[in-house]
Amino acid sequence: MGSFSLWHWLIVLILIGVPLIFVFRKPLAGPNRFGGLPPAMGFGQAIGSFFKNYVNFSGRASRSEFWFSTLFVVLVSIALYAVDRSETLSRIWSLTIFLPSIAMAARRLHDINRSGWWQLLGLLFPIGTVVVLVWYCRASTADDSREAVFA
Repeated sequence: MGSFSLWHWLIVLILIGVPLIFVFRKPLAGPNRFGGLPPAMGFGQAIGSFFKNYVNFSGRASRSEFWFSTLFVVLVSIALYAVDRSETLSRIWSLTIFLPSIAMAARRLHDINRSGWWQLLGLLFPIGTVVVLVWYCRASTADDSREAVFA
């Protein structure tokens, strides 16, 4: 009971090793294939964009848009929990923001020239979650398509 069997090592390898394979893959080189640089946004603009692009999985989202929207979602969740301890309103809120949150995360990954499907890497805890969080914090990749015209 105290030994670490081959199956245990296999599980550890899957949870830590597999995400590392994906982590070290570089995004495609060249101009960002998801469009031009997104504008930086304030808190109100980010919330408006969050709900305006409810299920829009195309395009890019700036860091400010992503993090202000995330802050808004967390603050509303805390407020709803404080108002309704039975969590009925919190569950309705969670269902309401489920798709927009996935769409926002996909657009944020597009901003660093990665596919939105990379957010599934976050399900491989702990390495995958940390990597996806770091990607959400990365700066936008420059749109080199305009520079290529003048070169």
